[in-house]
Amino acid sequence: MITNGTGKTVVRLHVNGEASDVMICSADTLLQTLREQLGLTGAKRACENGDCGACTVLINGEPMHSCLCLTIETINQPITTIESLRDSAIQQKFIEKWAIQCGFCTPGFILNCQALLNKHPDADDETIEEWLQSNLCRCTGYQEIKEAVKSLLPKGSAS
Repeated sequence: MITNGTGKTVVRLHVNGEASDVMICSADTLLQTLREQLGLTGAKRACENGDCGACTVLINGEPMHSCLCLTIETINQPITTIESLRDSAIQQKFIEKWAIQCGFCTPGFILNCQALLNKHPDADDETIEEWLQSNLCRCTGYQEIKEAVKSLLPKGSAS
């Protein structure tokens, strides 16, 4: 970290497998930094208080609401955004199962579901529903999202 005379600090972030140096203030959220400095607009600015999940990213493989996370807290931690899952199986299943409507919440749901599948590759319905509670969708009613996740589980896992 290098601090200059403007009160800003240059830090190195590890986003989607690449290192990037960014200049931040100590109060900058990860959401601000991703969108405004790195041009990664997949994490959406919505409620800005951690209620909706539209800004979800993965930090060390864990889903986090980037509107509540300070950029400075993420130094030396791998950050994954929706941009790195462009051709992922989960994104393809969301398309196939019509788990998107307007698409605003979709990046957050995809990242949350990717973390779910990584952590619980044999998730049951209850586990899937529990994980989906951290994200809000006003369009799909969640059934299609659950179906997209279930379609990636080994046969016979979710009931």
